[in-house]
Amino acid sequence: MDLLILAAGMGSRFGGLKQIEPFDERQNFIIDYSIYDAKRAGFDRVVFLIKEENREIFEETVGKRVSKYIDVAYAYQKLEVIPKGYVLPKDRTKPLGTAQAIYCAKDVLKSNFAIINSDDFYGADAFKVADSFLKSLPKGSKGHYANVGYFAKNTMTKNGSVKRGVLNMDKDNRLLGLVESKLEWRGDEIYAAPLDGGEMKKISHESLVSMNMFAFSLDILDRLEEEFVPFMEANKNDLASCEYLIPTVVSDLIARGEVSCEVLSTTAVWYGVTYRDDKPEVVASLAKLVEAGEYPKDRFGKL
Repeated sequence: MDLLILAAGMGSRFGGLKQIEPFDERQNFIIDYSIYDAKRAGFDRVVFLIKEENREIFEETVGKRVSKYIDVAYAYQKLEVIPKGYVLPKDRTKPLGTAQAIYCAKDVLKSNFAIINSDDFYGADAFKVADSFLKSLPKGSKGHYANVGYFAKNTMTKNGSVKRGVLNMDKDNRLLGLVESKLEWRGDEIYAAPLDGGEMKKISHESLVSMNMFAFSLDILDRLEEEFVPFMEANKNDLASCEYLIPTVVSDLIARGEVSCEVLSTTAVWYGVTYRDDKPEVVASLAKLVEAGEYPKDRFGKL
């Protein structure tokens, strides 16, 4: 199975390429922890989705090292990979969003796959539940997706707000939709403000939220191509800033009854570096996991 790691983001709020920022005394990156967890969960190939101009530095710092114990491939997120007949403004530099990122990897992905962000620590249990779901899919399965849902309390930072998709499910844990929201602590309570301008509300600590970890049958690539033109047409007057996002695509397909998306609950705790002030806490948390025996004390490289 493939793991697609989305690593083309600019890291503007953190400052620099946080994908290759060391987070322990052995110079491991957060991405190393994710690949380690994915490998031992059952994934056997990693596809890095990066900017083409970052290939050399990415390969030297990450790719060559991890390729010693897991198959590695590369795909590139390029602004020109859009439907024919459309042209983005010349001054646009921001990537076009996660759905377009996945679409850019369509010729590299070879099997059902999961996606993660490169700069988030997802935890071992999250990869286990994603792996189990993908292995349960019948051969040639279509339209069967999953989202790994985290308890909101396990995805927060003390240094500001975070963007999460608040999940809405039916009684069978099927995703009905998600509300992209800004979450923040207010004392001991968590408040969520929908990004579409909806009313800010208090949510339970145990509310399930999306960390953009999805598991897909391979047909999602065809779906992304089918949905791309309608997206571009709907945003033809906003091509300087619009984003083609995978949560939106999945939500739209669910609303039309064309696919199903199971919510896979995980007890894993997220660690991330949304802001540079997050780094010391992430470093300390990872060190505790190493001391507890969750990860090896030497540099990753053997499995």
